[in-house]
Parts: sequence; structure tokens; C-alpha cells
Amino acid sequence: MWEKIKAKSYKFLRWSEKYTKTDMVYLARGGFWLSFGQVISSGSTFILAIAFANLLPKEIYGQYKYILSIVAILGIATLGGMDLSIMKAVANGHDGTVRPALKTKVRWALLSGLGSLAVAAYYYLQGNHNLSLGFLIIACFLPFMDPFFIYNAVLQGKKNFRTSSIYNMVGKIISIAIIILVIWLSDNLYLLLLAYFASWTFLRLFYLRQTLKKSIQNSSVDPDAINYGKHLSVINIIGVVATYIDQLLIFHFLGATRLAVYAMAIAAPEQIKGAIKNLGTLAFPKFATNDQNSTKKNIRGKTIKLALAILAITILYIILAPWLFSIFLPRYMESVLYSQIFAISLLTGLTIIPATFLESIGAKKYLYIYSTWSSIIQIIMLIILVPMFGLMGAVIARVLSRFINMLQAFWYMKKA
Repeated sequence: MWEKIKAKSYKFLRWSEKYTKTDMVYLARGGFWLSFGQVISSGSTFILAIAFANLLPKEIYGQYKYILSIVAILGIATLGGMDLSIMKAVANGHDGTVRPALKTKVRWALLSGLGSLAVAAYYYLQGNHNLSLGFLIIACFLPFMDPFFIYNAVLQGKKNFRTSSIYNMVGKIISIAIIILVIWLSDNLYLLLLAYFASWTFLRLFYLRQTLKKSIQNSSVDPDAINYGKHLSVINIIGVVATYIDQLLIFHFLGATRLAVYAMAIAAPEQIKGAIKNLGTLAFPKFATNDQNSTKKNIRGKTIKLALAILAITILYIILAPWLFSIFLPRYMESVLYSQIFAISLLTGLTIIPATFLESIGAKKYLYIYSTWSSIIQIIMLIILVPMFGLMGAVIARVLSRFINMLQAFWYMKKA
């Protein structure tokens, strides 16, 4: 019975390829696990948001988000772009690249730890012992937490989306369960930070060891991978700053409580955007191994279909947002309007198509230009609009800059 269903499903998916112009069997296999993983991840994050909203004072939550924003910027030294480079290398059979890349990431990540110590010293001298101790705790984990996540790039490069999704799902559930337990027992900021960073560091170490043991099948090394990974990481620097500078500015000009309101407003749209990003994860190994011209030929039709799907999701969220907040996040009803406006930026999820294409072909020149200018525009908008219009200024700046970013990405893909 089960075999018949599988056979008919396979036949149907192959038949549908005449109209979708996409490998539907690959999409169904990989897409199922990535989508399932995203559903579990989003559900867990939603539960955590409810816990933050109902159990944690806004002031503490705002401080927590501010600290994580600084950590993200300090994490630039962990060479986040190396993961995409490893995914490409592994997709092309160069498994031996993983270990030297991991060592490179850890070496550079030590700078992140030193940066956290420097921030801790700064806040200590300023008399803010709360933030000082927080960054001291983080300094112990930063050199390892992000580099250990390289296991995910290996699994996705090998198109092993099932294992990747299971690891990430289980990790998310365990980490969030620990954080919620801490929130329930205490609103201590230090315990909250320790729960987050310690749980993810040790979980990723376990998954990394399992991946290196089971998935590395040869010693072939891609000589360009580490250099390309460094290039991608440099490209990402200004983008990371642009992503988190809104929270730094809000904390500085408006305070921790207003940052908490803003963080709740953008949380759900950002989770939905994360689900759309899974399409890039699926597409990357295909783009990296397929002919460029044939890939570009098929992109237009896929972009239109994706745009219609995202538009429907955006409208649905805008309609449901007031109801969802009133039930689950009643203390944050003032976040609703900001969240609805920010949801318009979901339409720029289409950027994942040209961005993934440029990354897969190693178009360093276009990636540098597009990433740099889009980020500069966002930073300038935020610096101008946040002091003038507060939270609404931050939302408008993020939405407008994402649309500019999307137009640039499609333009450079056409030229590449």
C-alpha cells in the first residue's frame, strides 16, 4: 500500500515538472524536512516569545535583545560566510575542506571573544555592572558557538536536509526549554544569557562531532574554499551591522522598554522570512552544480509563482496580527501596527533567488557591490529616521531598504 502511494506520488511530481520547470522530487524530499523543521522552529520560537512577553519584564527583555545585537556584530569575526563556501565545496565533493575551515573559523572567532571582553571592560568602567557581567559570560562561548555550526553547512551541502532539520529542531526545542525554565524560575539576565549560550554551544559541539564522524567521506580539499569563505564574510560585515543597528539605535535613543516593543513587532515577520530563506538553502546545491545559463532561464517563472505565494502570506498575516497579539501577547498590543507595516517587507523574500544564484557562482564583485550599497542605504535611513520618528522610523527604514536591496539583487543577477 505504502509503496503504491510512493510510486503514484513520484509519478505525479515528475508529471508536474512540465509546468513548474523544477525538480519537484528533489523539492519534495528536501523541502519537506526543511519546512517541517521550520514549522517546529517557528512554533518553539513562538512559545518562547509568549514566555518572554508574559514572564519577563520589558526592561530585562530589552536588555537581552540589545546584548544579542552586539553579540551578532562581534560575531562578524567568526567568518559566517565560510559556511556557504563549505556548502559549495561539499556539494562538489570536497569533504576534506571542512576541518581546515573549522580551524580557521575558531582562530578568527577568538577575536569575537576578545571583543566581548573589551565591551565588558567598557561597561564596567561606565559603572554598568549588569551589562559588564553579561558580556563577560558571553566571552567564554563566542569563540566556539558559531564555528561549531559548520556541521549544518556540511549536511546541507550533501543535501542531507533530513538530518540537518532534525538536529536543528531538537537543538531548538532543548535550548528553548532550558531558557523558558530559567525565565519561569527567575528574571535574572545573567542566567538567561548563560542558558542561551551554553545550551547552543554544547549542542552544536555534539552535532559537529556526529557530522564529522558520519558525513566526511574523502580528503579532497577545495583550494579556493577558505579564501572564498573569507570574501563572503567580508561581504557580510556591513550587512550584519545594518541588520542590528536598528536595535542599537533604539536602545540608545529610546531605551530598553521600547526595544522590547520593537523586538516583538518584528519577531513574527522575521520568522516567516526565515521560512522563505529555506528555498535558498534548497536551491544553493542545485545552483552550485547546474549550468548557469539554464538556471537563469528558469528563474523568471519561479519568481512570479513565489511572489504570488508570499503576497498571500503577507495579506493573511496583516489581517490576523491584531487577533494573534490580543490572545498571545496582550502586553504588547502597541506592537501590532509596527508589525503589520513591517510585514510588507516579506515581499522582499524574493531576494533569496538572485542572492543565492550570485553566491553559488562565486560572483564576488557583484556580491560586494550589492551587499555594500544596500546595507549603507539601510544604515543611513536608520540613523536619520530612528531619532526623528522612533520605532516607526526604524520600521519604515527597514522596509524601504529591503525593497531597494531586492531590486539591486535582481539587477546584478541579470548582469552576472
